[in-house]
Amino acid sequence: MPITLPKDLPAFDVLKSEGVMVMSEAQAARQDIRPLHIGLLNLMPKKIQTENQFARLIGATPLQINLHLIRMSEHKTRNTAAEHMAEFYRPFQAVKQEKFDGLIITGAPIEHLPFEEVTYWDELREVMDWTQTNVHSTFGVCWGGMAMINHFHGIDKHMLDHKAFGCFRHDNLAPSSPFLRGFSDDFVIPVSRWTEMRQDEIDAAPGLQTLLGSDEVGPCLVEDPAHRSLYIFNHFEYDNHTLKEEYDRDVAAGNAINVPRNYYPDDDPSKPPLNRWRSHAHLLYGNWINEIYQTTPFERSRIGETPG
Repeated sequence: MPITLPKDLPAFDVLKSEGVMVMSEAQAARQDIRPLHIGLLNLMPKKIQTENQFARLIGATPLQINLHLIRMSEHKTRNTAAEHMAEFYRPFQAVKQEKFDGLIITGAPIEHLPFEEVTYWDELREVMDWTQTNVHSTFGVCWGGMAMINHFHGIDKHMLDHKAFGCFRHDNLAPSSPFLRGFSDDFVIPVSRWTEMRQDEIDAAPGLQTLLGSDEVGPCLVEDPAHRSLYIFNHFEYDNHTLKEEYDRDVAAGNAINVPRNYYPDDDPSKPPLNRWRSHAHLLYGNWINEIYQTTPFERSRIGETPG
């Protein structure tokens, strides 16, 4: 089954050209099935690139997905055309009465700031509390995952003395987890962050389980069953050239930046990078979508209800 997207959204043509099954809203309305409603709270500056990355992953499952693009209500983006935002995005305050089978909260390039200094922190805290009554399963990504684990468990992020940047090997720490069906024992994940979460602090919080981790860059994927949430601190969703774009940008700006590790062949930036994480990215998001499909109420109005 395809992902349902507005026909004019740039991701529609991008994904269609890649062979991903996409369907217009008019086509979807003629299908007599219950689609899954997935929200994308997009906090990244490059909105269209991020839309493409996540739509590509959740659109690869055999289920019909209705993707809803959401933004913070008062925060104004400077990197995406106002026309695009007005046509395709709704502010959180306009969707807060609705219910969603799943919600992805993306990362944001503000990890150097304490959470309480982020301009939209109060509204994001409202979003995170709202997920407990209006969202069946929430996936916090990178800074979004750090924000969620801080909000629900008080675990703070810690600054690194140098950027964790490149493709790092990770271990499968919970092979029996339904979110890790089909996963290898170890694999590569792109990493790009100046902060870290610490395993001992996660271990001290009741109810959390680390599913993926790395000896080099620490915990990666954490399950929080009590809040029906997953937190991932790295970037399975990245395209082939995302790390290259970040590296080239910093080099052009004269910023001190190390060559992303284990990304270019022979760590040589003159060579085209290789994607060695795509298959596991599709596995993880496909497994997440499948778990939602298996457990979400058929009647959307019942999402968030405590089982009686």
